[in-house]
Amino acid sequence: MKNIIASVLMLSGVFVAFSQQKQDLDRKAILNMCGCYEVGFNFAETFQYSKDSLYEPSPIKQVSALEYVQLIENRPDKVVMQHLLVVGPPNQKQVIKHWRQDWLYENTDLYVYDHENRWEYVEHSPQEVKGQWTQKVFQVDDSPRYEGSSTWTHVDGRSIWLNTTDAPLPRREYTIRDDYNVTIRTNQIIIFDDHWIHDQDNDKIIRERGSSDILLAQEKGYNVYKKVDDQKCQPAIDWWSEHHEHWASVRKEWDELFALNEAIEL
Repeated sequence: MKNIIASVLMLSGVFVAFSQQKQDLDRKAILNMCGCYEVGFNFAETFQYSKDSLYEPSPIKQVSALEYVQLIENRPDKVVMQHLLVVGPPNQKQVIKHWRQDWLYENTDLYVYDHENRWEYVEHSPQEVKGQWTQKVFQVDDSPRYEGSSTWTHVDGRSIWLNTTDAPLPRREYTIRDDYNVTIRTNQIIIFDDHWIHDQDNDKIIRERGSSDILLAQEKGYNVYKKVDDQKCQPAIDWWSEHHEHWASVRKEWDELFALNEAIEL
């Protein structure tokens, strides 16, 4: 009996050590998204399902940008990163606060997008999110955008995180489209040593309360972040040093609202 107990304790210890090692490896992959990047943003509508013969797909979008991913918070169970765009001619660089991503380990509290600027609070059990990381994505004013929980995998020299979740329309779409109101995003993040890829397969959905979703069209997104010297993003580093306290106070206000664990409607 003592030998059985000793074996069980030993196996438990091995499992705990493996879990900790896996968590550290996940966090290393997440942190590798930080730094200065030359980014290529590519989006194209692939399939259309509209019955309207006059339907016009969104134009292909291909743009490049310089973006700095600033590390804000780094804890074993939480990583927060702010994206900052650097735009303009060499002698007149300007910085635009872009999206933010938070990563939480074994997080049970999620805000899932419904439609019409409403996010529903959903609580998962600890068993459902065991070993998973939640990516929480926020808009330029730190309001919610979308979030989902999945497991990181590490294989063949790359780290991969794959998740499907509902989201509002991206800025590039809601300024030109009003014929759908929800994007079902399949996000795949692939991390390499010197670059990372945000691969997307998106459904454009018409959603009305009490009715089944209608698939209007599908879209492919493929964004490549190529790491370059941080000095190229120095204007973003300087800008964040000047403005980080203000945005910390904004995040604090939002966090108090999220902590209510109730639906949010904007």
